[in-house]
Amino acid sequence: MNQHPYPSLGVLLVDDEQAWLRSLSMTLEGPGGISNLQLCRDSREVLDILAARDIGLVLLDLTMPHLSGEELLPKILEKHPEVAVIIVSGMNQVETAVRCMRLGAFDYFVKTAEEDRILDGVRRAIRLQELERENRSLRRRVLSDALEHPEVFAGIVTDDRGMQAIFKYIESVAGSSQPILITGESGTGKELIARAAHELSGRSGPLVAMNAAGLDDSVFADTLFGHSRGAFTGAETARGGMVERAADGTLFLDEIGDLSPASQVKLLRLLQEGEYYPLGSDIPKTSRARIVVATHQDLADREAGGHFRRDLYYRLRGHHVHLPPLRQRKEDIPLLFDHFLEEAAASLGRKKPTPPRQLPVVLATYDFPGNIRELRSMVYDAVSTHPGGILSMNSFLKAMGRTEGAQENAATEEGENPFAGLTRLPYMTEALDLLIAEAMRRTDGNQTAASRLLGISQPALSKRLKHSRE
Repeated sequence: MNQHPYPSLGVLLVDDEQAWLRSLSMTLEGPGGISNLQLCRDSREVLDILAARDIGLVLLDLTMPHLSGEELLPKILEKHPEVAVIIVSGMNQVETAVRCMRLGAFDYFVKTAEEDRILDGVRRAIRLQELERENRSLRRRVLSDALEHPEVFAGIVTDDRGMQAIFKYIESVAGSSQPILITGESGTGKELIARAAHELSGRSGPLVAMNAAGLDDSVFADTLFGHSRGAFTGAETARGGMVERAADGTLFLDEIGDLSPASQVKLLRLLQEGEYYPLGSDIPKTSRARIVVATHQDLADREAGGHFRRDLYYRLRGHHVHLPPLRQRKEDIPLLFDHFLEEAAASLGRKKPTPPRQLPVVLATYDFPGNIRELRSMVYDAVSTHPGGILSMNSFLKAMGRTEGAQENAATEEGENPFAGLTRLPYMTEALDLLIAEAMRRTDGNQTAASRLLGISQPALSKRLKHSRE
């Protein structure tokens, strides 16, 4: 299997000294995990390489024959202003460094500096270049109404505009190497979004999912990083962890809000350094897996309360997606209901049942604390116990904690007049306004759902609401 090059943008090393090029490339490829490298010993070829290849970062020596780095720097920035340039020079001269920075260099390092300092500078430049590219991609997609890869999101049933905006955002950031944080209540579809991000990333490795809920530090470390032979009693053979399985792919960590403080430190190191230690080993391994995490908890609140590391929180939310609960997507309830009804019937080898006419209205008045997962369970349970004909309401009402004939404001005998016994009958306009107000209350102000409750069109309801406000 071919490894997915990191980063997606190319890194060009320019130096006339072969030994230094080899040493620097080994540093970047080994501890840095930076594999998308191109080496150049002749400075006269640099502009042609930049024109022909997708290069985002140049590491440039200053003292070279034919065309010096100081001469080449302004030419690069003039013709390729989107490219970042780091000067790596054998000269430790403050005046030269200041002059290069004024010309537009991203950073300046002396060759005798510690390798870690140069590597940190390169990583910082790569992160900023990736963010620049993602911002340009996001701006382009915001101006366009169409998704570039709608097939990736085909399994997510929605007509909600907010969800469409999330799809566009995922298209923009999927190719990044930075983490994606997916938040939202349980049952909102966080893993589906993680799978879409993985499919769009173009990575050659698999998506490997791990649920971190309830894991103590030792189990978390062993599951994530694996162990060497003899690491603990019973470890008779070495075993690779989830990080190793996700090589050149995506590692999806669900419920990371539950991580212990010690596990948070280990995850932070993996994100910062791209390195990890299997249990019982003092030799670090490098990971090229893209990290996607999810939680139903409010990490900002947990961080403020001292339960989640601040540095880890900000590292994770480089890209952040928040999925709305189903009660804020009530237009999607009929679509999801029909989808699950067809899916459940097919899985049970039955004909698709006919739902009762009043069921969509009842569903529109329910808040679905379990979100999409709860609606799916309701439908599957109802279909599995369905004897034939029209689908029964009882299963749904029971799941919602209601009983047939005992719903809100509907506990009267069929045909009983709700105005019976009133001393003064309301005027027609008063009764209509009260009816509309109650429908809007039950649907949290959602006009589409309220219009279904009232049996009128959404434009008619909108017109009436506008008239009432005037």
